[in-house]
Amino acid sequence: MDERSALRRLAASLPAAGDDAAVVDGLVVTTDMLHESTDFPAGTARYTAGWRAVGASLSDVAAMGASATAAVAAYAAPTLDEAELDAFLDGAVDVCEAVDAEYVGGDLDTTSEFTVATTALGETDAPVLRSGAAPGEVVCVTGALGRTAAALRAFAAGDTERGNELFQFTPRVAAGVALAPHVTAMMDSSDGLARSLHQLAEASGVGFEVSSEEVPVHDAVEEYAVDAADRWEMTTTVGEDFELVCTLPSEAVDAAKAGSPVPLTVVGDVTEDGVLVDGELLADEGYTHG
Repeated sequence: MDERSALRRLAASLPAAGDDAAVVDGLVVTTDMLHESTDFPAGTARYTAGWRAVGASLSDVAAMGASATAAVAAYAAPTLDEAELDAFLDGAVDVCEAVDAEYVGGDLDTTSEFTVATTALGETDAPVLRSGAAPGEVVCVTGALGRTAAALRAFAAGDTERGNELFQFTPRVAAGVALAPHVTAMMDSSDGLARSLHQLAEASGVGFEVSSEEVPVHDAVEEYAVDAADRWEMTTTVGEDFELVCTLPSEAVDAAKAGSPVPLTVVGDVTEDGVLVDGELLADEGYTHG
């Protein structure tokens, strides 16, 4: 099975699964696993790895419209180097503090490849699921897309300082909490905008019509994109940007924008079926865990 088939199989057996996080009696819980070979390019600092690994789970909490409370990580590496471990811890603590959460510990082990498994906890009495979108609404994204694609280009070019800077994203916990009263469906964009739209469409039984001109592009994309097609791919299919993708009634957009601590952009409409961009089918392409 590929990753998505495996996730569908699990969701069919586990009623609490299927969204960015599970919610049990108001407690939001989510877990992620990252590997050096697939998630941390050469040049990724241990501080950045701590920030990004824990941030990925905090992003799932944000997608549920929940406040973040705490995070833990299981850290495994070929050797337990003191400086690397301290740097990882600093990154994990700092990303938690950025969203008013607390890093409270975890586990240590040795393994052949640097690997991190993280768990984040949050709280909400009204979780936002992926399944609430309805035709006639609009679809929006927070922030700007393509940050991680630009970071990967920076690492590949040997500009590790720029790559690490771009890898240290701020999880949209505050935005998720602010948007929760207004939105009908939400998820994070960890798999890329294109795949996120397909996932939301499947969960809600709807379609989308998106305008490419309205999709917000991170400034760093312009530093590395070679042409318009490359720019679009970096913005929509590389993924791991950890912005929020949400739907809401058009009459709620102004209030949602006013309350959000980061920009909220309307990129299209919710339709009956099909996922289209500029009137053409949008391929279901995006980040896939190896």
